[in-house]
Amino acid sequence: MDPELEAFIPFLPDLDLNDPVTARKDFAERAAATPAPDTSNMEVEDRIVPADPDVAVRIYRPHQAARGAIVWMHGGGGVFGNLDTEHPWAARTADLSGAVVISVNYRLAPEHRYPAALDDAYAVLIWTAEHAAELGIDPERIAVGGHSAGAGIAAAVALRARDQQGPPIRFQLLNEPGLDDREQTWSRQHFTDTPWMNRDKIATSWRHYLGSRPATPYAAPARATDLSGLPPAYIATAEFCPNRDEDIAYALRLLQAGVSVDLHQWPGTFHGSQAILSAAVSQRQITDLAAALRRALA
Repeated sequence: MDPELEAFIPFLPDLDLNDPVTARKDFAERAAATPAPDTSNMEVEDRIVPADPDVAVRIYRPHQAARGAIVWMHGGGGVFGNLDTEHPWAARTADLSGAVVISVNYRLAPEHRYPAALDDAYAVLIWTAEHAAELGIDPERIAVGGHSAGAGIAAAVALRARDQQGPPIRFQLLNEPGLDDREQTWSRQHFTDTPWMNRDKIATSWRHYLGSRPATPYAAPARATDLSGLPPAYIATAEFCPNRDEDIAYALRLLQAGVSVDLHQWPGTFHGSQAILSAAVSQRQITDLAAALRRALA
């Protein structure tokens, strides 16, 4: 473990995902206690995307924005997280990448199981492409991305857009994505006591997300048998993350399907550890994510 990160482990919250309502409340309270990001160099606007049901989004437009955008999904196992808890990350991504960031307030499980979150994210992708002129972006330069469960939803959006001839997606930015509901990899089976997220918490998240419904590739993208024709991807993994091996396997399968992949495995890190902003490795991770997005949308 990176020593700068290890020092913070005793202070990490232990969210009980078996109690989603309390987990949301605790996570929101901790997020609210963090310093607000500097948004003086961008416009931040809350909008409602017409859909069934409507989807709330928060749009971050840097004053010197390029004409690219990313439809961004927050983390939280599909169970917790919202526009406010994701606000620091979305603002930082916009600031460092120069991209317009459209943060999606997708519906949460278990009240709203799959495919609710995917439907919300896909509706925002379509809306973004249709309103590109109004948003000041190039419809050919739209990416999808997210953290953790949000990154898994982003990967599913890319699959669905390919299969349904949806809006063209330039790039997928997948940070520690949750891609596979099956516990078949070494990291999923053995990381039982890793910080923040471990095997049992991720299994609980999948149970909330899927309910009794069998997983499809749009729910768990690792189940997709054909990964050809997908957008280029940046995939970041953490060494002590249960998702690590399924993410690396997905990156390899994308490469074998002819999809360009930038794969980064960050040593000494754990799932979500880049929230510890004071650590040098976290700063490198955040900078690298934004730089990858900037290059992809150039």
